[in-house]
Amino acid sequence: MPFLLLYLVFKFIIFASVFINKVFMKRNLFLAFLFFSSIIAVSEDGIINLVKPNLNREGTVMQALLKRKSTREFSEKELDVKDLSDLLWSANGINRVESGKRTAPSALNRQDIDIYVIMLKGAYLYDAKENCLRLVVKGDFRALVAGGQDFVLQAPLSLVLVSETSKMGNVNDSRAMQMCAVDAGIVSQNISIFCASANLATVARASMDVEGLSKVLKLTPTQKPLMNHPVGYFIEK
Repeated sequence: MPFLLLYLVFKFIIFASVFINKVFMKRNLFLAFLFFSSIIAVSEDGIINLVKPNLNREGTVMQALLKRKSTREFSEKELDVKDLSDLLWSANGINRVESGKRTAPSALNRQDIDIYVIMLKGAYLYDAKENCLRLVVKGDFRALVAGGQDFVLQAPLSLVLVSETSKMGNVNDSRAMQMCAVDAGIVSQNISIFCASANLATVARASMDVEGLSKVLKLTPTQKPLMNHPVGYFIEK
């Protein structure tokens, strides 16, 4: 009888050990999947593929408005691809595929605002139609966005809002240029509201090295950088 009892205990220990190992292996594989799926991956041709927006994110507009604030301190942690994807879609993504219309309205639906994403390893153009980022130039050009305000350099990325003013007609018409500024302001507010809802830090700015950015981003004379938003996670305190 004691021998049988010892045998059963031994078998149970072996079974429990195998079961626990399998559970931990599955858990570690799952955690690894979550980790690598959140990393911003750049393809050989300089494309960062974004993910579909999460339309079921927690939060309400009223709560986002309540929490909206300008923040000039940022964690240096890189945004994960899910937060970056949702941020860009909220800013000026396509929400009506059949018509190509955006989350941000624009004067006469001219859709003059382009978003450039300035990160540590390069500057990218947001392609809303293909839901991806296209490399413009390699290198860290966040200092051009900072324009002398060093707190901007803490943020892992900055969004630069560029208006293609020729879409408004006469680029010398002051009223047309005012509407370009209005369109940039609408996209800026989308960014601020999303960041408040997603617990991201940001601040709307107009200060930047416009000439330097225009050169680096290879902008045409009718493309005008109007605003920018450094974005990052809050510093844990």
